[in-house]
Amino acid sequence: MTPGRTTLITGAGSGLGAALAARFAREGSNVAVLDIDLDRARAVAADIEADGGSALPLAADVRTAADLHAAVDETLGAFGRLDTVIPNAGIWDYQRSVARLGGEELSAMFDEIFAVNVKGYLLTVEATWRELVKTRGSIVMTLSNASFYADGGGPVYTASKFADRGLMLQFAHELAPKVRVNGVAVGGMQTDLRGPKAIGLDSRSFSDTIGRRSGTANPYIPLHDISTDPAGFTGPYVLLASPTDAGAITGAIINADGGIAARGFRNSAGGDDL
Repeated sequence: MTPGRTTLITGAGSGLGAALAARFAREGSNVAVLDIDLDRARAVAADIEADGGSALPLAADVRTAADLHAAVDETLGAFGRLDTVIPNAGIWDYQRSVARLGGEELSAMFDEIFAVNVKGYLLTVEATWRELVKTRGSIVMTLSNASFYADGGGPVYTASKFADRGLMLQFAHELAPKVRVNGVAVGGMQTDLRGPKAIGLDSRSFSDTIGRRSGTANPYIPLHDISTDPAGFTGPYVLLASPTDAGAITGAIINADGGIAARGFRNSAGGDDL
């Protein structure tokens, strides 16, 4: 990546967002570290600065357009330009099925998850696209295996990630040819992804859930032994953000999920003893 470019990442105070912030800084980009929790954003930015990078911590609620516009203004004031935007902030539904919840709970959970996962992406793009047109920049959305398949969450989370996939394709159409828009559909990883407050899951993290699961990894996923460290999922974002390496790519999704599309009805064909 060309040094001097600027990347804004939402949900960058922990997990995948923090790993992306660190990776883009190492690639030479200035990084706007945006999170709803300013202390977490400051901690990530401080680590980047200590490693010789350039970072700006920002507090914003992605559900609020004014917050996002203010964050863009601060980013421009600090770095003068905006080249890459990564809508990444999200919450999970902890696979709560329709059979486990009543109508009022489902309604409240739907409103909360869609406000963050879908409206948050929509408003992030609305706040940034004008600056990206100026730099012929790009948007790389964090999608999910739940953007394609069942059981990556419950019905509400899955619906939200299918919606994000639709947003990505629509934005790739609307913002062409000045702005490229792509996505990375990630699998499960060690991250602080939280649940909806509406059903009391806002203090629970995805990492805790992974840690509590017993037994071996899912043998039906071909790359079931890959690391769940978020840092291992950042490469596709760097590729798609690069105007040199991905200048002809828009409306595309890289699936970084261990090969779910190649799963079968038995263990991965080669096996661990291959």
